[in-house]
Amino acid sequence: MPVHRSGSGTTRRSRFAALGTLLAALSLLLTLPGAATAADSPTATTTPARGSATMGMGVIAHDGQGGLPRDTRAVQTEGVDVSSHQGNVDWATLWNSGVRWAYTKATEGTYYTNPYFAQQYNGSYNVGMIRGAYHFATPDTTSGATQANYFVDHGGGWSRDGRTLPGVLDIEWNPYGDQCYGKTAAAMVSWIRDFVNTYKSRTGRDAVIYTATSWWQACTGNNAGFAATNPLWVARYNTTVGELPAGWGYYTIWQYTSSGPYVGDHNHFNGALDRVQALANG
Repeated sequence: MPVHRSGSGTTRRSRFAALGTLLAALSLLLTLPGAATAADSPTATTTPARGSATMGMGVIAHDGQGGLPRDTRAVQTEGVDVSSHQGNVDWATLWNSGVRWAYTKATEGTYYTNPYFAQQYNGSYNVGMIRGAYHFATPDTTSGATQANYFVDHGGGWSRDGRTLPGVLDIEWNPYGDQCYGKTAAAMVSWIRDFVNTYKSRTGRDAVIYTATSWWQACTGNNAGFAATNPLWVARYNTTVGELPAGWGYYTIWQYTSSGPYVGDHNHFNGALDRVQALANG
């Protein structure tokens, strides 16, 4: 006589239901923001902390990276740019490697100053380099004039000592949100104009503009209105400098790598050391 196992079908159905519930929960978990690990999603990124932006931090992500520049017959003078990420810099080592000029991040927006600015800015000067300061722009937080004043008031000024370069407006991809900071091309051009006009009224010098061609095209409409007054510092990590933003027929500085020897991003100044001195002298 067959044995009747009372409730066995109910038990199996309960197990299947529990398994289904578990699978549904796992599926939901994997769809939650931030659930994937870096290994699961190598392109996933997190928004950096305000103040942590550095010159050229978006170049590789947006424009890619190629080889180092080829040797040419044109004379170039090696320089670096640094920020708080480098901490206390060994300037003597950089000098001995052939670096002759340096730019240090001074400010960002109106909410950040580089805690290593004095060591970096004065240290490069004391070892014999020609030095300058740069400002990382955040056009979505305050006006161009407000940020230019903040920059000048916190290390971004200029003095006619023959070894201080004019300040730099670092205007590039927004690491904290929309790449153009939520501005139309016309509004971005107006913001930049506000900054450089205020900087000149405060210091008597035209600020250098640091940017990447692709960002400039996307976010200013490839405006050609600054080339006559503001020297160009272009970012491109490849064997050649490539296309320049509209209006500029040549670059003054080319940031060609973010992984140069020793420390900092490395750059070519377009000319011999006397041309770097000429920019410093105004």
